[in-house]
Amino acid sequence: MPSSQHLLLKQFLTAATGPIARHRPQLSAIRLVVEAAALFQFVPWNVFLEDADVEGMAAEWLRPAGAHPKRVLLYLHGGGYVIGSLNTHRALVGALAESCQLNTLAINYRKAPEYPFPAALEDARLAYDWLLNEGYQAQDIMIAGDSAGGGLGLALLLHLRDAGVALPAAAIGLSPWIDLAMPSGVQRQACYEEARVLEALEMQTWGSLYAAETSHTHPLVSPGQGKLHGLPPLLIQISDAEVLHDDVVRFSQKAQSTGVPITLQVFNGLVHWWHLFWRFVPEARQALNQVGEFTRGIWATQRPAQR
Repeated sequence: MPSSQHLLLKQFLTAATGPIARHRPQLSAIRLVVEAAALFQFVPWNVFLEDADVEGMAAEWLRPAGAHPKRVLLYLHGGGYVIGSLNTHRALVGALAESCQLNTLAINYRKAPEYPFPAALEDARLAYDWLLNEGYQAQDIMIAGDSAGGGLGLALLLHLRDAGVALPAAAIGLSPWIDLAMPSGVQRQACYEEARVLEALEMQTWGSLYAAETSHTHPLVSPGQGKLHGLPPLLIQISDAEVLHDDVVRFSQKAQSTGVPITLQVFNGLVHWWHLFWRFVPEARQALNQVGEFTRGIWATQRPAQR
């Protein structure tokens, strides 16, 4: 059963997103609200921020004290490909960096509808190539992301594999959006009763803004539709109350059937983006701790990286 802190969070989100669901404000207004909410987030005290320029793309390092200097996490934030920024996810990325004890590079990739597919994927590839050019080895890089960022990370893996580029050591998806077609009918409506924040934020509409002229079933738009052979170890976290749950379970089964090492961790009754509220929701802290355990397990099976 979800914690009392999560129940309070759910009540707050239901009240906050109700007017959005009813009045359907412009995307520009939603962006302003989300950015304003980010003002109340704080990075863990022992994680240090450092601005970065990735070939002209805004980015930042979040560096935990004592992190390994040769290993890195590339983070792709969520937001339906249309909202979100370094600001909105800084606290989550900082907490994740601390849990994993990894220097983490977060990027401000381009958003739809101004920049539809493949702009976000191109920016993710740019960041990955930049890390390689900076001297990081592929086996010392991991990729992580939440929601749309989780789906983008998986799409990046497919793209790198098909391009013959060395793959990272592992990838992590926090409630990843892996199929822009989304579930349908009664199933979707039932899920929305437990995840109104997704309904309010118009994920189906946003998927169309991102895909634009490209089919929603294109594997680099919806990696759940792609061929998954040859991918590195994956960790996926999802709540059974999320709209995305069934797509994630199908993806996990498909990956497992093709020999991909995948760990699926299912949480009970939690809202989408529960990871963002790690400061006061114990399930979020638990989830981030499990990500840290996963990353340490991956490194433990590899050769030691030189310091």
